[in-house]
Amino acid sequence: MSRNYTQRKPSEYNLFRTVFTWLTCNLVYGLYYTLFCNLKVIGRQNVPKKGFFIVASNHVSAIDPFLVVFAIRRIAAYMAKKELFETRAGRIFLNLLGAFAVNREKLEVSTIKTAIAIKQTNWVLGLFPQGTREIDGNMEHISRGFAAIAKITKSDILPVKITGATKEERKPFKGNMKIIIGKPIPYNDDTHKMVDLWIKQMSELDKGE
Repeated sequence: MSRNYTQRKPSEYNLFRTVFTWLTCNLVYGLYYTLFCNLKVIGRQNVPKKGFFIVASNHVSAIDPFLVVFAIRRIAAYMAKKELFETRAGRIFLNLLGAFAVNREKLEVSTIKTAIAIKQTNWVLGLFPQGTREIDGNMEHISRGFAAIAKITKSDILPVKITGATKEERKPFKGNMKIIIGKPIPYNDDTHKMVDLWIKQMSELDKGE
């Protein structure tokens, strides 16, 4: 791999990648799961129509990034674990989507620089505070790095909860997939407070739905 894909420039989030990501998320994933798995989006009115923010969702399957972009109707550049870039096919696809490689063990300077670069574009930043897939809803091992990025970039955090999207649940004509969008969590210098507010919203988003 000649490039490590850990850092991107604003110029990389161009019209081509914007169109490619929009088509992939909306006409491939969004349309399919809406038609065949009863995908419903709740709370779209909470999504800021303009400006940069960090969309932070739970992580239950490999299709989560596509579903979130479809739900929020904003184009997001996602953090992805470095291992996903090791295959040629993975590198090509993730590169087209504007994703960038991160170290899940620690917050690196390249990640911060890429977040700042994305803020200079019309894209937003997407990530999974749980780091890895947690289909049981476990919120005990949350990486606080996403709050640190929000503090550095002075950005709000948009909580999003995905339900019914595990591989076992998303069966054609039998699924009950939901993406529930919460209210933005305002930027705060206290990263612990932002994390606690995110966890609180995530635990309440699907109540009464």
